[in-house]
Amino acid sequence: MNTTPTRLLIHGASGRMGQALLRLAAEDSSLQVVAAVVRKPPIQRVIDGIPHFAASELAGAPAFDVAIDFSLPEGFDPILALCAERGVGLVSGTTGISDQQQAALTAAAARIPLVWATNFSLGVAVLAELVERAAAALPGWDCDIVESHHVHKKDAPSGTALTLGESALHGGAEPRYASLRAGDIIGEHFVQFTGLGERVELVHRATNRDIFARGALHAAKQLRQRAPGQYRVRDLLGNVIEA
Repeated sequence: MNTTPTRLLIHGASGRMGQALLRLAAEDSSLQVVAAVVRKPPIQRVIDGIPHFAASELAGAPAFDVAIDFSLPEGFDPILALCAERGVGLVSGTTGISDQQQAALTAAAARIPLVWATNFSLGVAVLAELVERAAAALPGWDCDIVESHHVHKKDAPSGTALTLGESALHGGAEPRYASLRAGDIIGEHFVQFTGLGERVELVHRATNRDIFARGALHAAKQLRQRAPGQYRVRDLLGNVIEA
């Protein structure tokens, strides 16, 4: 078993997710953040022992095992290219990437292990597996997905709801969607399968945004040991969802 800490590069380190990743990684002895990349040249070059680089200085980052990227679509291409060039893994939760960028991601998977996801919650990853199994086991049942988020979230259905819908489709169901925007709800996803006289309900509720950072860090540790390929979060859960 490899006991050497996984060396991380955090891309998009100044954002909310980037800050959570830095904070939580510092609490995990199996992780070592060797570089934090931000959009603009940093005022302070070393913070809490971690070198900080501007996005324009990405090529000069030290050696790392896996990059975790929560940035913007315009910053996605350089980090993907750097990981492919160095032959290291990539964990990305950057949303809004184009079809061309998705194609580049698929092409890079022939050379490096990577995972791109709309949601890094480990609970949601298990939920997606359960939804697919339920859809396959309950042919002909109605499938409804209801997602709830805070009032400032603009996209609807959420990316996570659509991912759950893909799982339902893979199982043979035809999902329908409903979206609610209220208060400060971090995220709730409710999947209902309805037959004659009975109903199966599956639900996940997020009460802390740290779950997404923890899931990304877990994925990074798992990805370090994997062969090149494009993985889902649920592929990296080990025996958590094995039958």
